Amino acid sequence: MASPIEDPLRIAQARFPTTTWRLVLAVNSEASDSSREALAALCRSYWRPVYAYVRRRGYPVDEAQDLTQEFFVRVLEKGYFSEVQRERGRFRTFLLAAINHFLSNERDRMQAQKRGGNRTILSLEMEEAEKRYCHLPIDYQTPEKIYEKQWAMAILEEAMSRLRAESEQAGLPGQFERLKPFLIGEQPHGAYQLLAAECRITESAARVTVHRMRRRCQQLLREEIAQTLTNPESVDDEIHFLVDALRR
Repeated sequence: MASPIEDPLRIAQARFPTTTWRLVLAVNSEASDSSREALAALCRSYWRPVYAYVRRRGYPVDEAQDLTQEFFVRVLEKGYFSEVQRERGRFRTFLLAAINHFLSNERDRMQAQKRGGNRTILSLEMEEAEKRYCHLPIDYQTPEKIYEKQWAMAILEEAMSRLRAESEQAGLPGQFERLKPFLIGEQPHGAYQLLAAECRITESAARVTVHRMRRRCQQLLREEIAQTLTNPESVDDEIHFLVDALRR
């Protein structure tokens, strides 16, 4: 029986017949239920970079919230993507082109009550998104750079969320939170000894457990990135881009 922890290098060599973004692009104007669901899943995961981008473009909080909601209303209800020149490689770059197109068209229509029709297409936690935006080091960053960094953070959060769910489903409540600090960055001297004592295992066993969860995290991260690409073989290039974005 195959181990649930696979070598992440195998993911780079694997081919995904239909990624989420490829499924969305493959449909015509009469989108299928599966394509609409796939698009909704992408939007639900990656709307926060759009909000941060709109805010950095200079729109105040209320207008940015309204514009973000209306943008996704257009996307999910009215096939708005068909109006935009399609960048078929990466959902990240296509979404940015789409929001720019949308903002350009909305420049002369800024009455919030006329946008969205009070419809809730996605449950968007606007207050939480605004708090994140306020903590960004934005003094020297362009809207595009902020968008890219928020996109990288969203990808990482999706992978971490899946990893937490897997840990809970495996009957290991609390394991993810204990190991999360070990998944990113170097740990101070003695950290593994403290983890071993907390989990009542040997230090060697603690290192093995962390190693396995790191590998699984890397695998899930690659899978999340692949879902935003039409060509999964571009995963490595996208990882390098996202790592750079996070370091800014």
